[in-house]
Amino acid sequence: MKKTTLFLGTFLLLLSSPSLFAFTKESTLEPLLLQSGNHKHWCSVCGMSIKMNYKTSHTSKLPSGKNRQYCSIRCLALDMLEHKINVNEVKVIDVLNEELIDARTAFYVVGSDVKGTMTKVSKLAFINTESAEDFSIENGGEVVSFDKAINIANKSLESDIQMINKKKKKKIYPMGKKIFENVCNKDIEPNNYLEINELKSAIKNKNLCEAKNGEELKEKELQAVSIYLWEVKRFEDLAKADNTIKVTQNEKCPICGMFVYKYPKWAAQIFYANFHFSFDGVKDMMKYYFQHKDGISKIIVTDYYSQKAINAQEAYYVIGSDVYGPMGDEIIPFKNESEAKTFYIDHKGVKVLNFIDIKKEEVNKLD
Repeated sequence: MKKTTLFLGTFLLLLSSPSLFAFTKESTLEPLLLQSGNHKHWCSVCGMSIKMNYKTSHTSKLPSGKNRQYCSIRCLALDMLEHKINVNEVKVIDVLNEELIDARTAFYVVGSDVKGTMTKVSKLAFINTESAEDFSIENGGEVVSFDKAINIANKSLESDIQMINKKKKKKIYPMGKKIFENVCNKDIEPNNYLEINELKSAIKNKNLCEAKNGEELKEKELQAVSIYLWEVKRFEDLAKADNTIKVTQNEKCPICGMFVYKYPKWAAQIFYANFHFSFDGVKDMMKYYFQHKDGISKIIVTDYYSQKAINAQEAYYVIGSDVYGPMGDEIIPFKNESEAKTFYIDHKGVKVLNFIDIKKEEVNKLD
């Protein structure tokens, strides 16, 4: 009886010791996915699987109330540079019970033996300091607060991005290009999607790419082709196209703060004598226009169908449709009135307007 009890106690001790078994970041329970739609399975910033990186995953909310879910604190840090995210809304998965907890009250183990997600240095969260310290003793690393963990993530962003880009150029882009050219529908248009996880979801759920044996792509293959289409092909196609709006990677919309280059389908620009501003949609462009009309030399927007730059003041606009832009409800521009009216009918628009007929009150209501 004593031997049985001793054996059982030893067995339970072995099970409870994380250092004796390979640590996995993948969820062992059914993962809680907060984003809506089929794209909820993947990180809204990099497209990585939430389930496979569940124990490093975080969530937040945009000012609009839209849920965002990330594979890592690194992707959260990137999103915080672009969006006005309330840190009090940020949650993280507790490594031990795999439940969402308040990130501001969590205890992070930074720099353990566990491989980082999208970063060189791992950052794992625990609900209490005892659990974090026990993990740190077994696996190394320092126990810190969320504020320090996000500060560390911010400081390493540049080096982490360089590391990830090097890997992408060497392995992921070539792999994704090969998959796309061999087994994918060549009509895939990456600019039709607002985020990489939406593109990835479409590839998977609409069978836009199939392996030669007729099976679905594996997660690694799906990620590679999604990254290639999102980060390489859509910008190559844009660069080849004539008469499109050109935006540099450091240009932010002065209204919402988003990086405009990520959304070329919606880009708009207002030019003054010696400078210009770029916007991630006509809605934000009009907000700026109403406040800064003096000295404008030119305004251009992106025609919804052709993706060409067109004169904003000669364009036609559909307001109140069921098509959303990067900032939600959007004002959709068209060069031709006939196309605007067709879109208006097909997408339940409220009005077709000329530029001079767009009113400040109607623009503000779209928020």
